[in-house]
Amino acid sequence: MYKIFFSLLCFTVAFTSCKKDRDPFEISKHHVGLLTDSTQVKDLKLVFPNDSIVRFIGGDEFLGNINNIEVFEKGGKKLLTLLPKHALDSTSTISGIRIMDPRFTTEKKLSTVSVFKDIDSQYKISRISNLINSIVVSVDDINASFTIDKNELPPNLRFDMNLKFESTHVPDQAKIKYFFINWLN
Repeated sequence: MYKIFFSLLCFTVAFTSCKKDRDPFEISKHHVGLLTDSTQVKDLKLVFPNDSIVRFIGGDEFLGNINNIEVFEKGGKKLLTLLPKHALDSTSTISGIRIMDPRFTTEKKLSTVSVFKDIDSQYKISRISNLINSIVVSVDDINASFTIDKNELPPNLRFDMNLKFESTHVPDQAKIKYFFINWLN
């Protein structure tokens, strides 16, 4: 009887000790830290129990404001800006996340302090969109988009709105201005 109990106890200890905790700063296709693509706004306090959550509530919802939610560390450092799918709906899920803190990294160590070469060498770039003051580099493998200011580009590429950008147009050391994860499903 004791052998069975002891065996069961050893199995339980071994099984629970193998459990891997999720890195609170890891970014993947379906999660950012402990936040997942199915987390509802009402559950944010459970996901970020030690952080401050600030919700901006606009005065006029007819303006189309989505009411961004900002997450700060207790020390005041901004970690993330969350964009809910529906304004003023506690059951809404998150449609997008702006990564603010460089501690948030992908499996391949991409963060807000990375440069274009890091994106290009680690991931397959899905498309590069040409905007007025910036370009947006999209990586569908991780549902991410990276904004790079056109001031990071050679002068002859900054003003041509008809130019279809390729990876070879963007300098390796072009800095990331904004890092977004998009969950638009």
